[in-house]
Amino acid sequence: MYNRLQSYKTLFLRLSIAYIFYFFARVLFYFYNSNMILIDSFQEFIYLCFVGLTFDTSAILYSNVLFILISLIPFKNYSTDKFQKRMMILYFSTNLITYSTNFFDFIYYRFSQSRLTTRVFDILENETNKMSLTGSFIYNYWHVFIFFFVMVFLWIKLYKKIEIKKHKPTYNFKFISFSLISSLLIIFVCIIGMRGGIGNATRPINMVDAHRYVDKSVHADFVLNSPFCLIRTYNKNFFKKEKFVNPEEINDLIKPIKKLNDSIKTRPNVVLIVLESFGREYIGSFNKKRKIDNYVSYTPFLDSLSNHSLIFTNAFANGRQSIEALPSILASLPSFRIPFTSSPHSNQNIQSLVSVFNELDYSTSFFHGAPNGSMGFLGLSNILGFDNYFGKKEFNNDSLYDGYWGIWDEPFFQYMKSEIDHFNEPFFTTLFSLSSHEPFNVPKNYQNFFPKGNVDMHEVIGYSDNALKKFFNSAKKQEWFKNTLFVITSDHCNQFWYPYYRAPINRFAVPILFYHPNNTLNGTDNSLAQQLDIFPSIIDYIGYEKPIKSWGRSLFSENSGIPFSIHFSGTVYRFSMNNFTIVFDGKKTIGVYSIDDLDLNINLINDNKLDYSFEERYLKSFIQDYMQRIIDKNLE
Repeated sequence: MYNRLQSYKTLFLRLSIAYIFYFFARVLFYFYNSNMILIDSFQEFIYLCFVGLTFDTSAILYSNVLFILISLIPFKNYSTDKFQKRMMILYFSTNLITYSTNFFDFIYYRFSQSRLTTRVFDILENETNKMSLTGSFIYNYWHVFIFFFVMVFLWIKLYKKIEIKKHKPTYNFKFISFSLISSLLIIFVCIIGMRGGIGNATRPINMVDAHRYVDKSVHADFVLNSPFCLIRTYNKNFFKKEKFVNPEEINDLIKPIKKLNDSIKTRPNVVLIVLESFGREYIGSFNKKRKIDNYVSYTPFLDSLSNHSLIFTNAFANGRQSIEALPSILASLPSFRIPFTSSPHSNQNIQSLVSVFNELDYSTSFFHGAPNGSMGFLGLSNILGFDNYFGKKEFNNDSLYDGYWGIWDEPFFQYMKSEIDHFNEPFFTTLFSLSSHEPFNVPKNYQNFFPKGNVDMHEVIGYSDNALKKFFNSAKKQEWFKNTLFVITSDHCNQFWYPYYRAPINRFAVPILFYHPNNTLNGTDNSLAQQLDIFPSIIDYIGYEKPIKSWGRSLFSENSGIPFSIHFSGTVYRFSMNNFTIVFDGKKTIGVYSIDDLDLNINLINDNKLDYSFEERYLKSFIQDYMQRIIDKNLE
């Protein structure tokens, strides 16, 4: 029995040292992302690390299932050098693979603002330049790799210090009985650790459970670890029908079928421009009244265009990824948990800007300077029904390739203009820009031309803004320009500098701008707006006669719905409407905040004087209708 106790002690110590390195990984995660995690004190830091032990335990045990099971079997040669060497190989082959995902997340989190999940594989699946992107990552973030290999070296050193004395087991009844009972007990304890506790109250612990232990929503990301998030999202179908409210209530509250203004009979051209990573933070015209200390704008052209446009200064993205943005913008179709395009329900007929314009005999086209198929845009454009797709292949000049993502913005914008010159009117064209993407480079001829700013992307924001200026200067010389509605927005935010935009809610803050050369669209609107609103707004503007399906509202009509915004952040829905922001975990409301509490600091859920029942019902109706329509293929 002593021999078995020694084996169990060795197993315990080997598993225990994993906690040390998970702690170091959490410290490094904070080191790289402290400006977004927002921990106020050392005591709070230690408390959150302690809370994280539950999620670390689950990840460590899942990663070591096979190692644990083999360690529990009383092999005759268990203590031999040969056997232990093989156990060491097994231990590190599983642990280091899972552990390494934490290090990838040090950087990925900056851009996604959520922990790494299996959704990343859906995004990467559509990239044709994986090798160059990998090379770029290694080159730009070499220090992450240094940290990883230092951790691996120390981990192996500690593991080797845990020695097991050589012994040969004596297989008698007492030995076998003890081994069996103790092994079953250890397995039971491991199952509890994987689940995060015992009983129905704890159930198998999930990502959303991190919110149970924190006051600030962003702290949940610190409490979690990447292996746990990947494990918990593997092979999960997050689309399921909900029964929160009566179907009649859905029609009364959210009115998913909308009949908009059909009085305008003009048929203008429409150019929709989606600017890569252009958070609202960078554009001065969208921040005039925010009193941000030492504010600097990096978009002189967009600032000037805003003076002749209708702009929405309190608008938000509905997702964190580019492939989540396009369905939201083009079809009022948000993505929750995973991109809609990566779901098993994506291949269906979808009413969208594209389908409406095709019905109206518009020429429809999509422009993106990346290799065709990158980011899943080619597949989405085919689902939506664009007549033409213009990418790096059609541009056909690799001398203007940026080496990472695709063609530089300036030449590609001019290429789009030259193609539009040959389109039959009316036309609907969507442009997705590219250069303001990580690694935030500008062409050699523009080195030191734009302000460097305070974060890496400030310079490239200036470059893309200038490319946009040159596009407009060229386009205004053409006859088609006079009868064209321009809509400018962004897919999502990226790097933040000002504390105001580091707030969890404002990490989704994007611009929405409408411009027409006839100067009929002017002014600033500070009401809540979102990407979902762009589809019904454009349809409203052109005077489409038929009802449409949209969860957004027309920004041109006060009667098309209540202003709100919604997005999914890692594990929870965040819904803003009227005076409240509600945090909903998919089953119940776990947070209620003042609409002005952008940091989500003060949870008011226990204040019995507050009545947020309407907002909560609206959110539940939205989710219920969303899930039902997607699953039932009722999106057209």
